[in-house]
Amino acid sequence: MAISQTHKESTSVVKNFTEITKIRLSVSVVFSSVAGYLLGAESVDFMTLLLLCIGGYCMVGASNVFNQIMERDLDALMLRTQDRPIPAGRMSVNTALAIGIILTIIGLIVLYSINPQTAMFGAISIFMYVTLYTPLKTKTPLSVFIGAFPGAIPFMLGWVAATNDFGIEPGTLFMIQFFWQFPHFWAIGWFLFEDYKKGGFFMLPNGRRDKGTAIQVILYTIWTVLASLIPAFGVTGKLYITPVSAVLVGGIGIWMVYYAVRLYREKTDKAAKQLMLVSVSYITLLQIIYVADKFIR
Repeated sequence: MAISQTHKESTSVVKNFTEITKIRLSVSVVFSSVAGYLLGAESVDFMTLLLLCIGGYCMVGASNVFNQIMERDLDALMLRTQDRPIPAGRMSVNTALAIGIILTIIGLIVLYSINPQTAMFGAISIFMYVTLYTPLKTKTPLSVFIGAFPGAIPFMLGWVAATNDFGIEPGTLFMIQFFWQFPHFWAIGWFLFEDYKKGGFFMLPNGRRDKGTAIQVILYTIWTVLASLIPAFGVTGKLYITPVSAVLVGGIGIWMVYYAVRLYREKTDKAAKQLMLVSVSYITLLQIIYVADKFIR
């Protein structure tokens, strides 16, 4: 009986930790960093790669923890967030705060052990996410623009971790993921509009699920695809993709644009959800194509 109770408690602790750090989001961000590292590294150092994964998870996890502390009262109002550890009463604010601080310290130390620039960009990311993006979400749709900066850092962070240098290559990776944030988060803001409204969040550029918002989704989707094709023209230093990969990137780009246009035509929650799923597939496939291109050619 005591063993069963202990098992339940340990399971609950793990569940609460994975939820407060948003494990799926954190792992996807770490994946972007790994892709950036593989693109920048002349030879893969698996210890550096491991440190990047640990440090990256800690920093993203800490950002999510601080975000949930600050938004705990609003999370309680929304269906999709009311079962998070703090509003559900499974974790105290003090416990969450301790977790966030510990993760931040560990993350910075681990990233600094790779090189100082990596730690610096990691610190900038968590600072912008917590002190700018989070409080602005209830005040202005421009929060998505602000949030796109820390959101775009992971892809380029991997390159900086591999090279200890910031130049045209990581700048290009940053630009790709920066533009990608807009159609992705606006699609989420569209199909979760009513739920976000309960918490007082302003996520859509026009504040409405209308033609104007849908047009902006299309424009930023096109800019994302165009930015993704720049490395094929040999103007981004060591970051280069072959014509074959450019065709593949163009293909998945057309796929994403199709769903953006579909949202414009239908203006439904279903179309928005499909675009969100396609956008996640797009950025994942893009990173796989970029990395595969480097190691195959």
